[in-house]
Amino acid sequence: MVFAVIPACKTAQKAPDSTSEWKPLMNGKDLTGWDTYLGAVFDTLTDKQVGAPLGMNTDPRKTFSVVEEDKRPALRISGEHFGGISTQDEFADYHLRLAFKWGKLKWAPRKNARRDSGLLYHAVGPHGAGYGFWMRSQEFQVQEGDCGDYWSIAESIVDIPATEVKAGEFRYDPAGRLQTFGEGKASGKRCFKFPDAEKPSGEWNVLEVYCFGDTSVHVVNGKTVMTLFHSRQPGADGKDLPLTKGKIQLQSEGAEIYYRDIEIRTIKRLPETLLVKN
Repeated sequence: MVFAVIPACKTAQKAPDSTSEWKPLMNGKDLTGWDTYLGAVFDTLTDKQVGAPLGMNTDPRKTFSVVEEDKRPALRISGEHFGGISTQDEFADYHLRLAFKWGKLKWAPRKNARRDSGLLYHAVGPHGAGYGFWMRSQEFQVQEGDCGDYWSIAESIVDIPATEVKAGEFRYDPAGRLQTFGEGKASGKRCFKFPDAEKPSGEWNVLEVYCFGDTSVHVVNGKTVMTLFHSRQPGADGKDLPLTKGKIQLQSEGAEIYYRDIEIRTIKRLPETLLVKN
């Protein structure tokens, strides 16, 4: 086993320590505690956006709803309308855990693409800042075959140990050199996870994100697939500012998906075992 090189930052200690019990973020009945935001609709013929954004808590087609799936309550995101559902509360220094599985429906402009959604954390600022649909945030990618990847949303920035696997494409590598990801960065806005721990479409997958200080860890079905350092965002004076606290947002992005068992607890440190190469 090879341990990741840990930059000097607020990060892992010798043992995990939670300061609270698990707290559910959904009540299993309705969307209490969450806000929805929907952007402009896509024309099904041209795949282009038309009209104005629907905005906050206006969801006539029930893009977001609480349903029963596999005999248990779940958040259903239809994917028909691009946007997000976000917690009303902000969080820092936490361990978030949830399960998801794909539905069958797909919509324009991704009707012929892989099913896509995303878990956005440290979400701050205005809704719609990212591509017209999402808040500035760090993305834990939820896409068929790509669960655990990183995406920068609305100019968020992060450093990830990674290796360039082909021109302009980087994959997480605990022994790799730290690369900076974000809008306009040489490494781009995306880093591929490693290893692939996702289950086949239609099965439930468990996703976890650990956030402590400016460090985060992506975990898929019990396997660490990425460790990220120095989470930050552009400041008004040209200097980067920390991005270590914010809302949690789940994307609606053209595919039906179900989320359940969404729960969170506060932590005092990261488990060092998360930083071990799988």
